[in-house]
Amino acid sequence: MQGYILRVQKVKEEDLLVFILSTDILLKTYRFYGARHPSIMVGNKIDFELVKNVNFLPQLRNVMHLGFKWQTNRQRVIIWQNFIRLLYAHLRDAGELDEIYFNELDAMTHKFGLQNPKRLIIETYTKILAHEGRLHDDFECFLCDEPIANELCLARGFLPAHTHCLGHNSFDALLIKTLFKNKSCVWLNDEQVDKLYQIVCEGF
Repeated sequence: MQGYILRVQKVKEEDLLVFILSTDILLKTYRFYGARHPSIMVGNKIDFELVKNVNFLPQLRNVMHLGFKWQTNRQRVIIWQNFIRLLYAHLRDAGELDEIYFNELDAMTHKFGLQNPKRLIIETYTKILAHEGRLHDDFECFLCDEPIANELCLARGFLPAHTHCLGHNSFDALLIKTLFKNKSCVWLNDEQVDKLYQIVCEGF
């Protein structure tokens, strides 16, 4: 079985609760402490086995890390782990899941060492919002319900608003419309990417 570690929570002594995103479910597992165990880190992709327990959580066993070359780059790892934490907060109450979350993480890991990681995260964030039916490409202000023409602001979840209603993070409406349509940041400059990334960091 394979999955991504979304959260690690220490319990008694050195035992851990480990939350793992597999292809179609968010697993809550228990890992007993042992000196021979490899370290567990948020964001790592692992191959693992589960030992079911009728009266308790399934035990995480035989963990093997499936590493990526870019994980030697500290800055990229920090950005990756931050996104993983946001994703966990978004999915933590879910049981069964669509495959998009696992598949998008898989796709990102293959590009993360080659492309601007913030751009990749914005594109993935946009794809997830679209899949969930939460990408508001009708461009009506979520505060006053009136249409938006030229400039707009974006709130958490990329909710559009008039600049006079929200008052920060102003963007050209056409650029955001292109982002929402193509799920690509290729038309955005680095300053715009940084502003969008800060919105992503507020959560889903």
